[in-house]
Amino acid sequence: MRARDPRFDILFEPVQIGPVKTRNRFYQVPHCNGMGHVHPSAMAGMRAVKAEGGWGVVCTEECEISPLSEFSPYIEARLWDDRDIPALARMAQAVHAHGSLAGIELAFNGYSAPNRFSREIPWAPSDTPVRGYDPIQARAMTLADIRQLRQLHRAAALRARDAGFDIIYVYAGHDLGLPFHFLTPRNNRRQDEYGGAVENRLRLLRELIEDTKDAVGDRCAVAVRLAIDERMGREGLERQGDGGEIFATLAELPDLWDVNVADWSNDSMTSRFSEEGFQEQFLLGLKALTTKPVVGVGRFTSPDAMVSQVRRGVMDLIGAARPSIADPFLPEKIDSGRTDEIRECIGCNICVSSDHTMTPVRCTQNPTMGEEWRRGWHPERVPRISEPARTLVVGGGPAGLECARVLAERGYDVALVDAARDLGGRVTREARLPGLSAWIRVIDYRLEALRRLPNVEIYQESPVGADDVREFDADHVFVATGSHWRRDGLGRALRSPLAQTALPVITPDDVMAGGTIPSPVVLFDDDHYYMGSVMAELLRSRGVEVIFVTPAADVATWTHNTLEQSRIQRRLIELDVRIVASHSITGVGDDHVTLACEYTGRTHDVPAASLLLVTSRAPQRSLYDALEAQSQQTGDASGTSLHLIGDGLAPGTIAAAVYSGHRAARELGMAPQTLMFRREIPALGEFPFPVRPSTDRQ
Repeated sequence: MRARDPRFDILFEPVQIGPVKTRNRFYQVPHCNGMGHVHPSAMAGMRAVKAEGGWGVVCTEECEISPLSEFSPYIEARLWDDRDIPALARMAQAVHAHGSLAGIELAFNGYSAPNRFSREIPWAPSDTPVRGYDPIQARAMTLADIRQLRQLHRAAALRARDAGFDIIYVYAGHDLGLPFHFLTPRNNRRQDEYGGAVENRLRLLRELIEDTKDAVGDRCAVAVRLAIDERMGREGLERQGDGGEIFATLAELPDLWDVNVADWSNDSMTSRFSEEGFQEQFLLGLKALTTKPVVGVGRFTSPDAMVSQVRRGVMDLIGAARPSIADPFLPEKIDSGRTDEIRECIGCNICVSSDHTMTPVRCTQNPTMGEEWRRGWHPERVPRISEPARTLVVGGGPAGLECARVLAERGYDVALVDAARDLGGRVTREARLPGLSAWIRVIDYRLEALRRLPNVEIYQESPVGADDVREFDADHVFVATGSHWRRDGLGRALRSPLAQTALPVITPDDVMAGGTIPSPVVLFDDDHYYMGSVMAELLRSRGVEVIFVTPAADVATWTHNTLEQSRIQRRLIELDVRIVASHSITGVGDDHVTLACEYTGRTHDVPAASLLLVTSRAPQRSLYDALEAQSQQTGDASGTSLHLIGDGLAPGTIAAAVYSGHRAARELGMAPQTLMFRREIPALGEFPFPVRPSTDRQ
């Protein structure tokens, strides 16, 4: 057992927050997870693992306090009435079982929530359309509405107390909470005591803090989550303007300040557009204005950076959402001197995408995230085998490395072979692209883990064929040979291959290999994730003229789910990339590409010296197919099991590849009945209307 580095002792000091005390300075701030009120046991299981991993405070996601403001179909926590208490109590109890404090973020989202389920008219400080494109308008709140909101919030705080929570939030962040809308002049155009001057605009926030402290302050700490800057200049709150004044005015009122920036895309920026600790500029100086503890975020994974934040008085508690997802045991690893074992967040925001797609949270680095309860997966423990066996993993990309790591931790003897000199497969190549350098952490973590394991042998620059694999005589063979980008254009828009032409046709693989790209290039992006845009950015850095064509209405459209689409499109515009949206390719000539409008079908030619196709990838299955054919011929007398994993099975995200490798290794040898995941089925409600046979049937 290694000892904690004394430099990090300050991170394990307790912090008093009103009537409660943390066991350390690690604070999992509220974050969405796609489970919430629909999958409460899964949500509780995920939060419990973080408490077990040493996070001193573990909070919920947004928790709706009333059907007057609900986010359906997005899945958040709910505390509408007493019937919601047991589900949330399960989480609080699970967190307490590991000695941590449980926090809950009470939310009333105003015009941000169109109330699609409840059909209630949303409330806002002033009459305004709802956020997004729902044909719904929010109505200006009356003074009676404000009184009702205060009553609703107080009642929810009491329920939260009864559910066992230690820290109860008043939510004024991300341009989502209604109290925040009252703070901003562009949303608050009122002429009464709740509008106009800043002291009037903060009145509702002040009242909600006071109400909550009056209701539960003897037992629970009251926290405020405040977006102090919106990064939009004078049109929004600014740290050096109203945002700072609001904080200073209310500085001593709550028990804790959770300070960040708005909106969510600014608060949770991807590593492509931000560095660790990027929010420090907005927190500097706040500690001098209050005696209450301050928590802040910044995608912290380095304990040295954390210590620096505390020692320099930037914050008292190290807030984290994404790093706590990538490694729920980050605090425990620092505490036990195992900082080299931390799974560092890569800032890809795959976790964020789960909220937008209304699915259980997942993570590129941590394939167990979201599976703690439903599959019984633990991020630090895997089931051990009772008898040794020999395994061979072919392919050292994200799926192969994760598969080898888990097999070895289960007790298998593992041989990992790869044809390349550098392990990592697609991740090693893609991490060299603009803005994606942090992604190499996916490989670094797994290589470091494999080096620590005595039952692993790694063979690089070792291409193998089917006969080589059979000669190795492994009990279990895992083929993780990846995929390559298609050169024929097949994808979502083009269901038939493009005709061959004299125009050079290239793929992202060619670009990453350093090939020369004739300019101008028509880049056809039918992948809609990050690859097309990073290709364009890389080519512009080489001086290549790029015409970016996509069938979608905007570039990299799936990255709306990762909160970076607007930044990607802005960057391409700034780089003078010509964007042709809502168009597909219908033909390729020797010196041009023919495009067709997705709506009208009208065509026009674009002069081009080359065509870069970012459409789809083809699995590389030749080795697997050869092994399968041999198995069919021999009747598999050897008893060797054969598994195809990762992009070789079905190309997808890096997160999907890691998950595929992890699952294949974890579930090897398990009985089929143990592999089904748990699910919660809602209880039927009362059905007050009698069901009678129809007398009209013939």
